[in-house]
Amino acid sequence: MSATTATHHPASHNIAEAPTGQGPAPKRIVTGYGFWIFLLSDFIIFASLFATWGVLVHATAGGPTTHDLFDLKTVAVETAALLFSSYACGLAGIAAQREQAAAFQLWMLATAALGAVFLGLEIHEFLDLVAKGAGPQRSAFLSAFFTLVGCHGLHVSLGLLWLFTMMAQVFAKGFRADIQRRLLCFALFWHALDIIWVGIFTAVYLFGVYL
Repeated sequence: MSATTATHHPASHNIAEAPTGQGPAPKRIVTGYGFWIFLLSDFIIFASLFATWGVLVHATAGGPTTHDLFDLKTVAVETAALLFSSYACGLAGIAAQREQAAAFQLWMLATAALGAVFLGLEIHEFLDLVAKGAGPQRSAFLSAFFTLVGCHGLHVSLGLLWLFTMMAQVFAKGFRADIQRRLLCFALFWHALDIIWVGIFTAVYLFGVYL
């Protein structure tokens, strides 16, 4: 009588025991990604305003044109103020990463001051145009101009309010992880305003005067 030997095979379900992932991404990455989605929606709004400007720039209804109204010297000062404010914002972000509270507050104040200079010059330009009878109701060209540039100015105003809020939060609570994430979002927002303004400066002012 021959003996039979039995062989044992491991259960098939043990083969799939390897881990399939490493869990969710850090909150800083998720927050930054989500805020980029918000910024992209904002870019779409400005893209539509740029398109409207491109269509209506010559619809002056016999009124003043870009050559008659725009002062590039003032706009150059505006542009420099906003660009340097973005530089100061970057230095504030470095100070926040190093948790240097005094340096952070100083650079945020510099960002706010330069942003306020930009906003003040823009408001002065608007008031000057209205005083000359070149308000947004004068022509489709001016309606498109005030809407595009004014929408950017509104974003800068909201950015300044956000900036002071972040300064107060850091003063009261320090550089907690949630505040660092908010600072990241603020920096993305402020730098995005610079990108949009470079487009406005080029397409509206430079092309408007020289083309």
